[in-house]
Amino acid sequence: MFDKLAAEEQRYEQLMARLGTTEVQSDAAEYRKHAKALAEVEPLVEKFREYKSVVADIAGAEELASAGDSEMRELAREELKSLNARRDGLVAELKILLIPKDPNDEKDVVLEIRAGTGGDEAALFAADLFRMYTKFAERNGWRLEVMSSNDTGVGGLKEVIATIEGRGVYSKLKYESGVHRVQRVPATEASGRVHTSTVTVAVLPEAEEVDVQINDKDLRIDTFCSSGPGGQSVNTTYSAVRITHIPTGVVVSQQDEKSQIKNRAKAMKVLRARLYEMELRKQQEAIAKDRRSQVGTGERAEKIRTYNFKENRITDHRVNFTSHRLADVLNGDLTEVLDNVITHYQSEKLKDATAVS
Repeated sequence: MFDKLAAEEQRYEQLMARLGTTEVQSDAAEYRKHAKALAEVEPLVEKFREYKSVVADIAGAEELASAGDSEMRELAREELKSLNARRDGLVAELKILLIPKDPNDEKDVVLEIRAGTGGDEAALFAADLFRMYTKFAERNGWRLEVMSSNDTGVGGLKEVIATIEGRGVYSKLKYESGVHRVQRVPATEASGRVHTSTVTVAVLPEAEEVDVQINDKDLRIDTFCSSGPGGQSVNTTYSAVRITHIPTGVVVSQQDEKSQIKNRAKAMKVLRARLYEMELRKQQEAIAKDRRSQVGTGERAEKIRTYNFKENRITDHRVNFTSHRLADVLNGDLTEVLDNVITHYQSEKLKDATAVS
């Protein structure tokens, strides 16, 4: 571990030196690349240097503890207790910092929410979840844009697709993919019986054109008139677009814009994200050994979380976390829930890294 830390510190020094050269400073793309690499390794190097400083302090305190008068020895022993605890804490932090970064963590995302089992109640909860993520995005200063939506006409959403742009969006939301279950009494339920419904959430890292190569010959593009609830036509121009990726069978439709060109651009953005996620899933399946990793993919067929309105309770089943602040969470206060999930998966990654090393 310490050999790797020393190597990272050396790389940091090299990056600092390169960043100061006229060759790099005169090339904007090269400068951004080196600056980004430097920013990624800097927290690790700073923590390693702090660790080395504490180790040096420990050596000095040990020397004092074995020499000098009795009062000085006692003071040195007390300091050693504090320094050793700090050193152990830094070692734990360094182990986490050494976990390989997910290359998608800084990407923007495509968020897809779809009503599952439960009819109108599922659609209403899909709208609740979309509002929750919208509020969370606002709290973080992220930009959310609706790509397409299909409402029920009574306040529910059969489906909504949106992009969320901002710093570290995917790193915060990547574990939200999966089946979200709600337990509550629907407004239409006269007997007060609790219903259970489900909503599917997918968080896809937004793919750039360099991430996913799509050949025009692999696409079938159909245009049609946009339609509203119930299927009635809302305009007479063929502005809506349906793109089919023939090799995979993935179909994306977009009709929210009045311009066919804008609808096509939005549809291509969603298509790239879905194809990119499919490729990530293949890679993870290929490297899985004893169990299938859920990191970055989200198991769609397995419920990950339950929202129980009667008990004001939210439970994440993957990490055995429960909070009785359901109303706050649905109002966008997701930080506590997400932090527990992220910490769990970081611990899992750390175990895997330790086992491999």
